[in-house]
Amino acid sequence: MSNRMWGGRFAEGPDAIMEEINASIDFDQKLYKQDIAGSKAHVAMLAKQGIVSDEDATTITSGLDSILAEIEEGKFVFSRALEDIHMNIEARLAELIGPTAGRLHTARSRNDQVATDFRLWVRDSMDQLEAQLTDLLQALSEKAQKHAGDVMPGFTHLQSAQPVTFGHHLLAYVEMFARDRSRVVDARKRMNECPLGSAALAGTSFPIDRTQTAQALGFDRPTANSLDGVSDRDFVLEALADASICAMHLSRLAEEIVIWCSAQFGFIKLSDKFSTGSSIMPQKKNPDAAELIRAKTGRIYGALNALLVMMKGLPLTYSKDMQEDKEQAFDALPNLSLALAAMTGMIRDLEPNTDVLKQAAGSGYSTATDLADWCVRVLGMPFRNAHHVTGAIVKLAVDKGVELHELTLEEMQGVEPQITNDIYNVLTVENSVRSRVSYGGTSPQNVQEQAARWLKELS
Repeated sequence: MSNRMWGGRFAEGPDAIMEEINASIDFDQKLYKQDIAGSKAHVAMLAKQGIVSDEDATTITSGLDSILAEIEEGKFVFSRALEDIHMNIEARLAELIGPTAGRLHTARSRNDQVATDFRLWVRDSMDQLEAQLTDLLQALSEKAQKHAGDVMPGFTHLQSAQPVTFGHHLLAYVEMFARDRSRVVDARKRMNECPLGSAALAGTSFPIDRTQTAQALGFDRPTANSLDGVSDRDFVLEALADASICAMHLSRLAEEIVIWCSAQFGFIKLSDKFSTGSSIMPQKKNPDAAELIRAKTGRIYGALNALLVMMKGLPLTYSKDMQEDKEQAFDALPNLSLALAAMTGMIRDLEPNTDVLKQAAGSGYSTATDLADWCVRVLGMPFRNAHHVTGAIVKLAVDKGVELHELTLEEMQGVEPQITNDIYNVLTVENSVRSRVSYGGTSPQNVQEQAARWLKELS
């Protein structure tokens, strides 16, 4: 029995295993809105160009609207025997309006159809991610502004390095997520070209107007080469690459939240809304939202890698391999969206334990650099000499089991006789952060200005 999708070339239907491996309707039904929108734009263009009659175009459009309603009301029955979303919709259209449905596929192929549908879906996803990144940037900037002067330890190698402020630390993530947002915006611009009208691979002999369909679907222009139009998947690769970088940033922040809310650090209080308990240990309050964000990064990386490997060996133009391009994106981009929502909620709700942060900021000889800078600035020492003097003073403090500011002036003068009582003015963490006034530095004034700039830009 001939398969009606493929016409008279085939005398028999597919083997059950072939049907199983070939069908994509289980996942590509997510494209129903985009597929129907593309079909409506296509048939409107066909009518305007005189390729189909206005009456047929109206009938087809009405049928497509009915199918959209059926799907959204949960009344549509998807058939695996019909392979994909395109043929499911076309078959249902034929049931509703008869042979006129067959005119819809004039001057197009499933190759340009799916490329258009998938671009539309990815574009919608990128718009959502841009909006969510804006919300996260707003939450971080507001929290940074509120805590612009609250001192905390800055780390290198996860060892106390120099005092910074909590607001300054959060603004570092503002910079990261702002770059993520700019990548999303740039990628959206590049992907905003319409493949519809490329047909199977060579274009079409019908007098179509590709600019009309592109504009109707919100694209900037039609794709310029029909071969590339049907075989390009850069748009989803770039979306997944952007998603992977963003997920990495989310994971870094999630890791810090996990560390910060541990009993050993106690830097922040995480709200009950984004925590869970233990089935056996009643005292536990686990940062599971942060841990799950950290874990989701792997599946997003996996989606990008899978698509890169799938595409790397494909000659032009379309190959069935490309059917494997969607499931990873359908998983990765919604999971990034969920992670962004969870992180934004955590940031809005968490509160720093400022007393703990301040105490931690002064530990580990974190103002040693300030001491060295004082020797350069006040005593005129070359920095390398000042570094050596400071190292000797730190060793003295370590040997005595005290912090730098707890050493007596006489003890410090035993290392460097020129040191005066003025040295104690630079050994407090508050004075340390106030002195970091260079552009991009951690001084509370800088943090306030940067947070205000971001909030103005985001508004």
